[in-house]
Amino acid sequence: MNTETLLEALGSGQISVMIGLLVGLTFGIFAQQSRFCLRAACVELWRGKAGKKFSVWLLTFGAALITTQFFIETGSIDTGQIRQLNTMGSMSGAIIGGLMFGAGMVLAGGCASRLLVLSATGNMRALISGLIITIVAQASLRGILSPARESLSSLWLVDANSRGFTHLLPQYGGMMLGAIFLIAAVWYARKHQVNKWWAVAAVVTGLSVTLGWVLTSWHAANSFDIIAIKSVSFTGSSADTLMALINQPVIPMSFDIGLVPGVFLGSMLAAMVTR
Repeated sequence: MNTETLLEALGSGQISVMIGLLVGLTFGIFAQQSRFCLRAACVELWRGKAGKKFSVWLLTFGAALITTQFFIETGSIDTGQIRQLNTMGSMSGAIIGGLMFGAGMVLAGGCASRLLVLSATGNMRALISGLIITIVAQASLRGILSPARESLSSLWLVDANSRGFTHLLPQYGGMMLGAIFLIAAVWYARKHQVNKWWAVAAVVTGLSVTLGWVLTSWHAANSFDIIAIKSVSFTGSSADTLMALINQPVIPMSFDIGLVPGVFLGSMLAAMVTR
Protein backbone atom coordinates (compact mmCIF):
# COMPACT_ATOMS: atom_id res chain seq x y z
CA MET A 1 0.00 0.00 0.00
CA ASN A 2 1.51 3.33 -1.08
CA THR A 3 1.25 6.62 0.81
CA GLU A 4 -1.63 8.01 -1.25
CA THR A 5 -3.71 4.87 -0.83
CA LEU A 6 -3.03 4.79 2.91
CA LEU A 7 -4.13 8.40 3.37
CA GLU A 8 -7.29 7.82 1.34
CA ALA A 9 -8.15 4.64 3.23
CA LEU A 10 -7.68 6.00 6.74
CA GLY A 11 -8.10 9.75 6.37
CA SER A 12 -5.87 12.52 7.67
CA GLY A 13 -7.51 12.62 11.09
CA GLN A 14 -6.96 8.96 11.84
CA ILE A 15 -3.39 9.11 10.56
CA SER A 16 -2.72 12.04 12.91
CA VAL A 17 -4.10 10.10 15.86
CA MET A 18 -2.06 7.02 14.95
CA ILE A 19 1.13 9.08 14.70
CA GLY A 20 0.39 10.71 18.05
CA LEU A 21 -0.34 7.34 19.62
CA LEU A 22 2.90 5.81 18.31
CA VAL A 23 5.00 8.76 19.49
CA GLY A 24 3.18 8.83 22.83
CA LEU A 25 3.62 5.11 23.46
CA THR A 26 7.33 5.34 22.69
CA PHE A 27 7.82 8.38 24.91
CA GLY A 28 5.71 6.96 27.73
CA ILE A 29 7.46 3.59 27.86
CA PHE A 30 11.00 4.90 27.78
CA ALA A 31 10.46 8.05 29.86
CA GLN A 32 9.10 5.81 32.61
CA GLN A 33 12.00 3.39 32.29
CA SER A 34 14.71 6.06 32.15
CA ARG A 35 13.29 8.11 35.07
CA PHE A 36 13.51 11.12 32.74
CA CYS A 37 12.66 14.25 34.72
CA LEU A 38 13.50 17.87 33.90
CA ARG A 39 12.76 18.97 37.47
CA ALA A 40 15.17 16.46 39.00
CA ALA A 41 17.88 17.45 36.52
CA CYS A 42 17.41 21.16 37.27
CA VAL A 43 17.51 20.59 41.04
CA GLU A 44 20.73 18.57 40.75
CA LEU A 45 22.34 21.21 38.55
CA TRP A 46 21.22 24.11 40.76
CA ARG A 47 22.70 22.42 43.83
CA GLY A 48 26.00 21.96 42.03
CA LYS A 49 25.67 18.18 42.20
CA ALA A 50 24.81 17.22 38.63
CA GLY A 51 24.65 13.43 38.68
CA LYS A 52 22.52 10.57 37.37
CA LYS A 53 19.29 12.51 36.87
CA PHE A 54 21.06 15.30 35.01
CA SER A 55 22.89 12.70 32.91
CA VAL A 56 19.58 11.08 31.90
CA TRP A 57 18.11 14.45 30.90
CA LEU A 58 21.25 15.37 28.93
CA LEU A 59 21.20 12.04 27.07
CA THR A 60 17.58 12.63 26.10
CA PHE A 61 18.22 16.21 25.02
CA GLY A 62 21.38 15.36 23.09
CA ALA A 63 19.74 12.46 21.24
CA ALA A 64 16.71 14.58 20.32
CA LEU A 65 18.83 17.52 19.15
CA ILE A 66 21.32 15.68 16.96
CA THR A 67 18.74 13.45 15.25
CA THR A 68 16.25 16.27 14.68
CA GLN A 69 18.99 18.42 13.15
CA PHE A 70 20.04 15.49 10.96
CA PHE A 71 16.54 15.16 9.50
CA ILE A 72 16.33 18.93 9.01
CA GLU A 73 19.59 18.85 7.02
CA THR A 74 18.34 15.94 4.89
CA GLY A 75 15.05 17.72 4.18
CA SER A 76 12.84 15.22 5.99
CA ILE A 77 11.66 17.98 8.34
CA ASP A 78 10.54 21.18 6.61
CA THR A 79 11.20 23.98 9.10
CA GLY A 80 9.47 26.43 6.78
CA GLN A 81 6.16 24.78 7.66
CA ILE A 82 6.60 24.73 11.45
CA ARG A 83 4.34 27.41 12.92
CA GLN A 84 6.48 28.05 16.01
CA LEU A 85 9.48 28.94 13.86
CA ASN A 86 7.71 31.16 11.34
CA THR A 87 5.44 33.42 13.36
CA MET A 88 5.98 36.37 15.66
CA GLY A 89 7.50 35.27 18.95
CA SER A 90 7.11 36.64 22.45
CA MET A 91 10.26 37.14 24.50
CA SER A 92 8.26 38.46 27.44
CA GLY A 93 6.06 35.39 27.29
CA ALA A 94 9.11 33.14 27.20
CA ILE A 95 10.77 34.87 30.15
CA ILE A 96 7.71 35.26 32.38
CA GLY A 97 6.25 31.92 31.36
CA GLY A 98 9.60 30.20 31.82
CA LEU A 99 9.95 31.57 35.35
CA MET A 100 6.41 30.51 36.24
CA PHE A 101 6.90 27.09 34.66
CA GLY A 102 10.17 26.48 36.48
CA ALA A 103 8.84 27.53 39.87
CA GLY A 104 5.63 25.55 39.43
CA MET A 105 7.50 22.50 38.21
CA VAL A 106 9.68 22.41 41.33
CA LEU A 107 6.76 22.99 43.71
CA ALA A 108 4.50 20.44 41.98
CA GLY A 109 7.17 17.75 41.92
CA GLY A 110 7.52 17.53 38.15
CA CYS A 111 6.70 19.12 34.80
CA ALA A 112 3.60 18.17 32.80
CA SER A 113 5.31 15.25 31.05
CA ARG A 114 6.71 13.76 34.26
CA LEU A 115 3.38 14.11 36.07
CA LEU A 116 1.59 12.37 33.19
CA VAL A 117 4.10 9.51 33.26
CA LEU A 118 3.88 9.18 37.05
CA SER A 119 0.08 9.33 37.11
CA ALA A 120 -0.04 6.29 34.83
CA THR A 121 1.93 4.30 37.43
CA GLY A 122 -0.71 4.93 40.11
CA ASN A 123 0.72 8.10 41.67
CA MET A 124 -2.40 10.01 42.76
CA ARG A 125 -0.44 13.13 43.73
CA ALA A 126 0.87 13.35 40.18
CA LEU A 127 -2.61 12.73 38.74
CA ILE A 128 -4.22 15.53 40.77
CA SER A 129 -1.34 17.92 40.04
CA GLY A 130 -1.57 17.10 36.35
CA LEU A 131 -5.31 17.78 36.27
CA ILE A 132 -4.79 21.15 37.95
CA ILE A 133 -2.11 22.05 35.39
CA THR A 134 -4.44 21.04 32.57
CA ILE A 135 -7.36 23.13 33.87
CA VAL A 136 -5.21 26.22 34.47
CA ALA A 137 -3.61 25.79 31.03
CA GLN A 138 -7.04 25.73 29.41
CA ALA A 139 -8.03 28.86 31.35
CA SER A 140 -4.84 30.56 30.13
CA LEU A 141 -5.24 29.49 26.52
CA ARG A 142 -8.96 30.12 25.97
CA GLY A 143 -10.56 30.99 29.30
CA ILE A 144 -10.64 33.67 31.96
CA LEU A 145 -6.84 33.97 32.16
CA SER A 146 -6.31 34.41 28.41
CA PRO A 147 -6.49 38.26 28.44
CA ALA A 148 -3.70 38.38 31.03
CA ARG A 149 -1.62 35.93 28.98
CA GLU A 150 -2.10 37.94 25.80
CA SER A 151 -1.23 41.18 27.58
CA LEU A 152 2.00 39.78 29.02
CA SER A 153 2.92 38.15 25.71
CA SER A 154 2.62 41.44 23.84
CA LEU A 155 5.14 43.28 26.05
CA TRP A 156 8.15 42.18 23.99
CA LEU A 157 7.63 40.71 20.55
CA VAL A 158 10.27 39.56 18.07
CA ASP A 159 9.88 38.52 14.45
CA ALA A 160 10.59 35.01 13.25
CA ASN A 161 13.97 35.86 11.74
CA SER A 162 15.46 37.34 14.92
CA ARG A 163 14.10 34.95 17.53
CA GLY A 164 16.64 32.15 16.98
CA PHE A 165 20.36 31.76 16.48
CA THR A 166 20.55 28.95 13.93
CA HIS A 167 21.36 31.46 11.18
CA LEU A 168 24.57 32.24 13.06
CA LEU A 169 25.75 28.63 12.91
CA PRO A 170 27.72 27.12 10.01
CA GLN A 171 26.27 24.36 7.86
CA TYR A 172 25.56 21.29 9.99
CA GLY A 173 26.08 23.53 13.03
CA GLY A 174 22.97 22.15 14.69
CA MET A 175 24.20 18.59 14.30
CA MET A 176 27.61 19.54 15.68
CA LEU A 177 25.96 21.20 18.67
CA GLY A 178 23.86 18.09 19.22
CA ALA A 179 26.97 15.91 19.01
CA ILE A 180 28.67 18.03 21.67
CA PHE A 181 25.70 17.65 24.01
CA LEU A 182 25.48 13.91 23.36
CA ILE A 183 29.21 13.34 23.93
CA ALA A 184 28.98 15.35 27.16
CA ALA A 185 25.96 13.28 28.18
CA VAL A 186 27.77 9.98 27.60
CA TRP A 187 30.75 11.25 29.58
CA TYR A 188 28.51 12.35 32.45
CA ALA A 189 26.62 9.05 32.39
CA ARG A 190 29.84 7.03 32.57
CA LYS A 191 31.26 9.28 35.29
CA HIS A 192 28.18 8.88 37.49
CA GLN A 193 27.70 5.19 36.63
CA VAL A 194 24.20 5.58 35.23
CA ASN A 195 22.40 2.27 34.79
CA LYS A 196 22.94 1.15 31.17
CA TRP A 197 19.26 0.45 30.63
CA TRP A 198 18.38 3.91 31.95
CA ALA A 199 20.87 5.41 29.49
CA VAL A 200 19.45 3.47 26.53
CA ALA A 201 15.89 4.37 27.55
CA ALA A 202 16.89 8.04 27.85
CA VAL A 203 18.25 8.04 24.30
CA VAL A 204 15.07 6.41 22.95
CA THR A 205 13.01 8.99 24.84
CA GLY A 206 14.90 11.67 22.91
CA LEU A 207 14.42 9.79 19.65
CA SER A 208 10.65 9.78 20.23
CA VAL A 209 10.73 13.58 20.00
CA THR A 210 12.46 13.35 16.62
CA LEU A 211 9.98 10.68 15.55
CA GLY A 212 7.15 13.13 16.13
CA TRP A 213 8.76 15.81 13.97
CA VAL A 214 9.58 13.38 11.16
CA LEU A 215 6.17 11.67 11.00
CA THR A 216 4.09 14.86 11.20
CA SER A 217 6.33 16.44 8.55
CA TRP A 218 5.80 13.40 6.33
CA HIS A 219 2.06 13.60 6.92
CA ALA A 220 1.95 17.33 6.11
CA ALA A 221 3.89 16.79 2.89
CA ASN A 222 1.59 14.01 1.67
CA SER A 223 -1.84 15.15 2.81
CA PHE A 224 -4.22 17.52 1.01
CA ASP A 225 -5.41 18.76 4.41
CA ILE A 226 -3.55 21.30 6.52
CA ILE A 227 -1.47 19.31 9.01
CA ALA A 228 0.46 20.95 11.83
CA ILE A 229 4.08 19.83 12.08
CA LYS A 230 4.66 19.22 15.77
CA SER A 231 6.09 16.80 18.29
CA VAL A 232 6.04 16.01 21.99
CA SER A 233 4.40 18.80 24.00
CA PHE A 234 2.12 18.37 26.98
CA THR A 235 0.65 21.48 28.58
CA GLY A 236 -1.50 22.63 25.66
CA SER A 237 -1.97 19.08 24.40
CA SER A 238 -3.32 17.87 27.75
CA ALA A 239 -5.72 20.83 27.92
CA ASP A 240 -7.01 20.19 24.40
CA THR A 241 -7.41 16.47 25.09
CA LEU A 242 -9.34 17.05 28.31
CA MET A 243 -11.70 19.56 26.69
CA ALA A 244 -12.27 17.25 23.73
CA LEU A 245 -13.28 14.45 26.11
CA ILE A 246 -15.66 16.47 28.28
CA ASN A 247 -16.93 19.22 25.99
CA GLN A 248 -17.48 17.71 22.53
CA PRO A 249 -19.81 14.89 21.43
CA VAL A 250 -17.42 13.89 18.66
CA ILE A 251 -13.71 13.83 19.49
CA PRO A 252 -11.71 15.71 16.83
CA MET A 253 -8.99 13.55 15.33
CA SER A 254 -5.58 15.13 15.91
CA PHE A 255 -2.00 14.36 16.91
CA ASP A 256 -2.62 15.52 20.49
CA ILE A 257 -5.60 13.18 20.93
CA GLY A 258 -3.25 10.26 20.26
CA LEU A 259 -0.20 11.65 22.08
CA VAL A 260 -1.52 12.17 25.61
CA PRO A 261 -3.36 8.81 25.96
CA GLY A 262 -0.38 7.14 24.27
CA VAL A 263 2.05 8.46 26.89
CA PHE A 264 -0.29 7.40 29.70
CA LEU A 265 -0.75 3.92 28.24
CA GLY A 266 2.95 3.47 27.49
CA SER A 267 3.99 4.46 30.99
CA MET A 268 1.35 2.20 32.54
CA LEU A 269 2.42 -0.80 30.45
CA ALA A 270 6.10 -0.23 31.25
CA ALA A 271 5.34 -0.02 34.96
CA MET A 272 3.22 -3.19 34.89
CA VAL A 273 5.79 -5.22 32.96
CA THR A 274 8.76 -4.19 35.12
CA ARG A 275 7.20 -4.06 38.58
